[in-house]
Amino acid sequence: MLSLVTSSAFSQEKTIPSATVAALDGKQVNTADFSNDGKPIIINFWATWCSPCKRELNTIAELYPEWQEETGVKLIAISIDDARSQSRVLPYINGSAWDYEVYVDTNQDFKRAMGVNNVPHTFLVNGQGEIVWQHNNYSPGDELDLYDKILEISK
Repeated sequence: MLSLVTSSAFSQEKTIPSATVAALDGKQVNTADFSNDGKPIIINFWATWCSPCKRELNTIAELYPEWQEETGVKLIAISIDDARSQSRVLPYINGSAWDYEVYVDTNQDFKRAMGVNNVPHTFLVNGQGEIVWQHNNYSPGDELDLYDKILEISK
């Protein structure tokens, strides 16, 4: 299912809200500072315990170098693993072929600010920093719909 952003959880501008997440090295990062030099950004909420999340991000990993070359897109993966499962994030990423920026939203402030109820939940942000599309859940082939949306906003 494709959907336009209509959630009232977003500000009028539909920009990335400010919240603090942790990089894998523990450094605190403000989500409002996410940028990609005027190119699209994919923000994907996932968790180590979520099989569809891992399938989606692993499938995109195979296509990501081509997507980057063609559109300059950047993918930011936001783990919503809590304190109990957070220790699994780094080993999982190290065992995967992900070339993504990965952050941990342990207290789930960013998840709440973005109106995410369940994962996987993917947002597409245009070069002006506006959230232009979102998708919840994952079925094989959804990554192709995402890529079509990236191409649309990259023109």
